[in-house]
Amino acid sequence: MSSDEIQSKDFIRTIIADDLATGKHEQIVTRFPPEPNGYLHIGHAKSICLNFGIANENANARCHLRFDDTNPTKEEQEYVESIKDNVRWLGFDWDEHLYFASDYFGQLYEYAEHLITAGKAYVCDLSAEDTRAYRGTLTEPGKNSPYRDRPVAENLDLFRRMRAGEFPDGTRVLRAKIDMASGNMNMRDPVLYRILHASHHRTGDTWCIYPMYDYTHPISDALEGITHSLCTLEFADHRPLYDWTLDNLPVPCHPRQIEFARLNLSYTVVSKRKLLQLVNEGYVSGWDDPRMPTLSGIRRRGYTPVALRSFCDKIGVAKKDSMVDVALLEHCVREDLNETAVRVMGVLAPLKVVITNYPEDRTESLTAQNHPQKPEMGERHVPFGREVYIEREDFMEEPAKKFFRLAPGREVRLRYAYFIKCEKVIKDETTGEIIELHCTYDPQTLGGSAPDGRKVKGTIHWVSAAHGVSAEVRLYDRLFTEENPDAGEADFKTFVNPESLVVLTDCLVEQSLVNAKPGSHYQFERQGYFCVDSKDSKDGTPVFNRTVTLRDTWEKEKAKG
Repeated sequence: MSSDEIQSKDFIRTIIADDLATGKHEQIVTRFPPEPNGYLHIGHAKSICLNFGIANENANARCHLRFDDTNPTKEEQEYVESIKDNVRWLGFDWDEHLYFASDYFGQLYEYAEHLITAGKAYVCDLSAEDTRAYRGTLTEPGKNSPYRDRPVAENLDLFRRMRAGEFPDGTRVLRAKIDMASGNMNMRDPVLYRILHASHHRTGDTWCIYPMYDYTHPISDALEGITHSLCTLEFADHRPLYDWTLDNLPVPCHPRQIEFARLNLSYTVVSKRKLLQLVNEGYVSGWDDPRMPTLSGIRRRGYTPVALRSFCDKIGVAKKDSMVDVALLEHCVREDLNETAVRVMGVLAPLKVVITNYPEDRTESLTAQNHPQKPEMGERHVPFGREVYIEREDFMEEPAKKFFRLAPGREVRLRYAYFIKCEKVIKDETTGEIIELHCTYDPQTLGGSAPDGRKVKGTIHWVSAAHGVSAEVRLYDRLFTEENPDAGEADFKTFVNPESLVVLTDCLVEQSLVNAKPGSHYQFERQGYFCVDSKDSKDGTPVFNRTVTLRDTWEKEKAKG
């Protein structure tokens, strides 16, 4: 790679390119190490795209998928399968390189005994409360545990008895012996192992002591031959402990930890704890609710892997945290769906139109393109008859100045069909609500033009009354009303958007969508992009989720700039 190419890369890719150029590494090995205690969210997508992306960009490189399964009380096989499924959905594969931290429990235990024998670790009997008190503060050093100078033989004996299950939970821990006066709190004799009598989803009841993340992670990296251990900025203060662990053990290699800015997205929270609150307290229907920033949620909503990869590419990799505008993500989704989504017509708030001069017993099959710029996507046939439904908002009895759609005495074009003119408005005698329009059509205007050259300013979509398919449509909006719901002292849940989901049950869509396949994407002309719900949609009774509207605020912001 040339120096010009290196300069065009982000700082991590520049480091990797330099390591290859200087011969420090002949093969690049990265890893994506989620904990299987919940569902992946969009922040994980950035890490997935970075780690697997680097592996795909470099010859002979690879990326491991490794589950950090060291906390059996919070981890489940369900989460393991969901994570694997979503990594594949994003377009990446780990081949045979699937690992679990639990694969290394035996080796981790042996390394712990090595540290004890070397005088670098000890068994501590302090309670959790006393341990916190002894730890000190950011401005005051900690105090040594009274158990810090236990003899090596006693530490080995106690640690082995911990493993044998002799002691209750919380009575003893194994701690590294580093420096209780360190300015870095992570180096003040951190806990390496705790007692936890809990069944593990892979190892069962084999173990009753479990290693801590800061101890497990660097060793797992080293055992797998990871060259570059990429993690988010909150782990920068943990790097000295990462290096200390590897420096004091006979591991096969010493990976380099590099930190990058996590993804902070406007109008979103990505804390697992807070997402769990939303689920448990009923603000959303579950982890896969289309309003959730989980990959399962946005996938169900209709976001595409192509759009997510494009988004991650556009935001890049930085060294400083910042807030990314969710409008950029929506722009990437529109950009992809504009190229790939089949165009159809759907009416969300139907208003009946009777074309009084159209034969009652006649039905036409009109031809419509599936994509106006892509003839290779083919055509479909749309039935047309005497009665159709239009969008209620496409009619105004007393039209505003710039309203160019249907109104009394006004002519508009029905998409793919004819010019129609409103002749009469039928209202409910009790409520005064408009329930039906009587119109006439010009049979000479099929295809959108009139022989006499007259023009119409409005074109509206419609669905045949006789052939339209009833559908439920769910209109999704941003889950929070505040750009940064985590900021300030207020509970983030107070900013949940009450209009984040609007369910419409009396919608009509084209006949071609009666058995639309779950997960299929469509552009409802003039309405937005929609996806067939993967959970609730059934043959004959489709359910559509609005993925994103047609209006692109990101493009407008770019134009201002």
